[in-house]
Amino acid sequence: MEILDYMNSTSEPTARILFHGTIIGDKEAPVVAAYSSRGPSLASPGILKPDIIGPGNNILAAWPTSVDYDKHTKATFNIIQGTSMSCPHLSGVAALLKSAHPTWSPAAIKSAIMTTADTTNLANGPILDETLLPASTFAFGAGHVNPERANDPGLIYDTPVKDYVPYLCGLNYTNREVGNLLQRKVDCS
Repeated sequence: MEILDYMNSTSEPTARILFHGTIIGDKEAPVVAAYSSRGPSLASPGILKPDIIGPGNNILAAWPTSVDYDKHTKATFNIIQGTSMSCPHLSGVAALLKSAHPTWSPAAIKSAIMTTADTTNLANGPILDETLLPASTFAFGAGHVNPERANDPGLIYDTPVKDYVPYLCGLNYTNREVGNLLQRKVDCS
């Protein structure tokens, strides 16, 4: 209430946030956020979605002043959440893996990330959802990204484009539709 009263008492309220350290090792982490997308994929229920989860809640990130509603604010950083925050974390992991393993294909990188993901929280319990109940695999996919383990997965599954043809044909796409996607003639029979 005091903060709200202060904000209403002046035309240009200001505040200062004091940093008291980072909480490391929160035993319930990670928790799937309420706004996080859930699977299965409606187009292809046989494929696990989401693929993986990563950090995306309360992330301190760059903030362009042009999108700020208050033109008097000069903030260049903001604390935000969502896919827009998780995607850069996962993209960064993929970039680090490509740098460490330049011969890996995108499918190999995805395999390394997914097969080494954490499927339990830091207390070795189930990953929880926003209700603090165990989340389903349709909420966290292969699990929470573990960059260190992804760098040395032991085994990767590399999926060349030709391996997708039988799958797409099995989804009852026509020869023409699959051919258009691959930019070549395809026979699904």
